[in-house]
Amino acid sequence: MTDKNGMTDRRTVLAGGAALAGGAALAGQAGAQDDAEAARKAIAESYLKALDAGGTSPTTGLGLFDHFTDDAEVYFPKWGVARGKDQVVQMFSDVGGTLKGITHHYDGFTWYMTGTDSFAVEGTSEGSHRDGTWTAGDPDWGAGRFCDCFTVRDGKIARLFIYLDPDYAGQDTDRYGWIET
Repeated sequence: MTDKNGMTDRRTVLAGGAALAGGAALAGQAGAQDDAEAARKAIAESYLKALDAGGTSPTTGLGLFDHFTDDAEVYFPKWGVARGKDQVVQMFSDVGGTLKGITHHYDGFTWYMTGTDSFAVEGTSEGSHRDGTWTAGDPDWGAGRFCDCFTVRDGKIARLFIYLDPDYAGQDTDRYGWIET
């Protein structure tokens, strides 16, 4: 707002300055939030890379179980919920004992970052199971698509719920009339 002499009103200048300062503060908060989300995402990627590498992440050097809190909860279909690191180790030993190898397709991941400790990632994988091999999309109804829901606190996974078809080799087809093999 200007007065009759064309000078800017002092209140307008102060209000504009306050808006700029508020915007800068929000930008700083957004930057910090982006950094925190990137750190949480990096932990999740390191965990997945440890799975692919058979136990140790090639990007961070962390062992698979170093990614988890002592009181972590991990869900895997047909296994249930593992509570605490001892059960998490047992669950991964049971499930991992059926796998000969797995590779996640990182370039195709879709991340759902929420601005909180909890987030999700959708993706695809391929690999070899004791019953046979799988590649996401071949066939389209088969194994290889997953959604992992994470909660990361203090740089470790506190909660991981894994959603996928555990019939990696696609042998459980008779019970589903819509599957044509």
